[in-house]
Amino acid sequence: MNIPADLKYTKDHEWIKIEGDTAIVGITDFAQGELGDIVYVEVETVDETLDQEEVFGTVEAVKTVSDLFLPLSGEVTEFNEKLEEDPELVNTDPYGDGWMIKMKFTDESQIEGLLSADAYRDLIS
Repeated sequence: MNIPADLKYTKDHEWIKIEGDTAIVGITDFAQGELGDIVYVEVETVDETLDQEEVFGTVEAVKTVSDLFLPLSGEVTEFNEKLEEDPELVNTDPYGDGWMIKMKFTDESQIEGLLSADAYRDLIS
């Protein structure tokens, strides 16, 4: 199971990479494995400001559709448009080309509430 130590995680199986006041968000290797083959990623919240844990989109796999929850309050600034043509990037490269959104977060203190790699590993084991 790939759980990069330099990322933060949520109990809802999103990963977060902090770069200044921007966060890059995707779903974890564990989550994509549980979902199976990803066939569609929908994010219609670009340019919207949402609260932490609000739904920012959905990921559709062959057998199920799952909501995606915003890990930090802020504005969704970008959707990874590669996923429109190639949603299986979420399966093959969840921490790289399979990222889902970029966002500007508004409350830096919320980062403290995210899980470390070790805490996330404990959650899923």
